[in-house]
Amino acid sequence: MATTKYPVAHNPLLLRFHRLMDAFSKSDDERDFYLDKIEGFILYGDLDKGIKELEELETELLTHESRYCILPKMTFYETKKFMEGFVNEKVYDIDTKEKLLDIIQSKEARENFLEFIYDHLTELEKWQQYYLERMRIRIIEWLRSQQIQFVFEEDLELPKNVVEKLKRHLFDAKVSKDVAQSREVLVSKSKTYYSNEALNPRPKRGRPPKQQVKIELEPQLTGDIYTTVPPTCRLFLYLPDIANATSITFSSRYATMDQFLASLRGSAGIKVNKELEALSQRLESLRHLSSRLSNIDGEVIGEKETKLLNAVSQGEVLKEDGGKRGILDVVKGFLPGGKKEKKPSQDQVPQKQPSSKSVTPIHYKKKPS
Repeated sequence: MATTKYPVAHNPLLLRFHRLMDAFSKSDDERDFYLDKIEGFILYGDLDKGIKELEELETELLTHESRYCILPKMTFYETKKFMEGFVNEKVYDIDTKEKLLDIIQSKEARENFLEFIYDHLTELEKWQQYYLERMRIRIIEWLRSQQIQFVFEEDLELPKNVVEKLKRHLFDAKVSKDVAQSREVLVSKSKTYYSNEALNPRPKRGRPPKQQVKIELEPQLTGDIYTTVPPTCRLFLYLPDIANATSITFSSRYATMDQFLASLRGSAGIKVNKELEALSQRLESLRHLSSRLSNIDGEVIGEKETKLLNAVSQGEVLKEDGGKRGILDVVKGFLPGGKKEKKPSQDQVPQKQPSSKSVTPIHYKKKPS
């Protein structure tokens, strides 16, 4: 272990929360991630690199052991605790809750849990928010255990050019007035991560504010500016451009969200409404038939046929009173009618049989004797 004297930062480290969250979710037995305590960059020990480069990285990590700290790997117990906490706190439907609890107790619980969540959109948004909140607490706990003074760049409301100046002059003692003022903002903000509320967020008391349409804007993140990266580590810098939590997967099998969504498309995760598909095919065949009929050469199309073709191609026509009629209403007017009862001819009309008249008999009253 070398006794190298490292430069000292004059303000808390600016860390990307979503980048750390992504590294935490991917860290496993085959993937190692390291956080630099001096400047805040992340290294990814990618095994697909050359053997020489990997050996140089290992030498750097062992030589400067106090500079780098390896990101913890989520255990099976921890992932199970995440899933059970979500089911017990956020899922209200009894059938859905029982199904998810059964999945958690089965094999490949992590992957099957995600597939079920992404197949039920009502639970997907709640899961993403819950996962974001729990991972934020987990990352803050770990950074506090490493005694790192930090600020998440996504939490800042400073202008983009000011944040870039803070990164560029991280190790400079003498800076301009605007950078000095921004450093005070960072120091004040960094203290909130070491408060009790950071690990136990509670809803504010009192009357809730009026519900308004919340406009979610993606944070304007700055570029990565690092000045102390060793040459052997530059090949292993982990710099994904992640602006929100929806692109971070909880899966251990798939490295990216795109790979996970592609696996869902190949399964029964995305269902196609067959009735709508059949209806669209029928409408397409009608339009195709109308186009073929309209292109017939040498054949004169009558007035009724022309109206029918226009109705099918346009999808609707106007009534005489200005209203709209559908295609079926139009087609009914041109299709031959159903079987009608034939009117009997004069020869076939049965002649009426003469009916006998009934006469009421006359009763005479007897005269008294």
